[in-house]
Amino acid sequence: MRGAGIVLTQELRDLWLDGRALALSLAFSLLLSVIAYLVASNRALNFLEQRETVNLTLQVAVAIGALLALLTAADAVSGERERRTLESLLLTPVSRLALVTGKLLGALSLWLAAFAITVAYVWFLGRGVGIAGDALASGIVVGTLLAVFLTSFGILLSIFSPSNRVSLSLSLFLLLALFAPTQLPSGATSGWAGDLLLRVNPLTAGEHYIGRIVVNGRAWNEDLVWLASPAAAAAVFAALALAIGAHYVRLGGGGSE
Repeated sequence: MRGAGIVLTQELRDLWLDGRALALSLAFSLLLSVIAYLVASNRALNFLEQRETVNLTLQVAVAIGALLALLTAADAVSGERERRTLESLLLTPVSRLALVTGKLLGALSLWLAAFAITVAYVWFLGRGVGIAGDALASGIVVGTLLAVFLTSFGILLSIFSPSNRVSLSLSLFLLLALFAPTQLPSGATSGWAGDLLLRVNPLTAGEHYIGRIVVNGRAWNEDLVWLASPAAAAAVFAALALAIGAHYVRLGGGGSE
């Protein structure tokens, strides 16, 4: 844990003091500002529509925040390899497990920063109907599960990808594949196959759970089955990232020496 803390401290310093994470957070804030302005400028909102605007804003924040963590994780090892800093990192008296753990937690700091920015927007949009608290609580639970899943997947891609470009490209492809079911017409997901697709996909399952609480006003324990996929994906891929990273972080891509 001490070694992981050292790596995490250095990772946070590289991400935030060098300005990369600050630039991403600023872009995220500008995006949420545009969305909040568009939905808040409509003065004809009724009670249900206001719940839907909170749901839309929160789901965009969760998705983009998880994306920031994913892209940061996808650069964690392959980026160090291309910048020729991985060799000196591997020569430090820190285990590979501690190295991967520190980098994974460092990438998750992007999601935590994104959620901290989201709080003000969700409170502003949801204060009139009294759902800001439930919305933020569901957002932090679902968003953290998705961020852990995507960050762990990004670490795995970064370990085995032959180049940083490949790692980032595969990460974006993964996110697009997870988002694809959200663009299907409602009739395509009404049958048992469509329902299964929504439940198995961690991203659609998590966002569906948020919608049940924010829009439909359901109790937390009524739809916990929708959290099964995000929770399982977070646990499985985090364990894989730590176990594989402890043995296969190498100077060459694909786990080669």
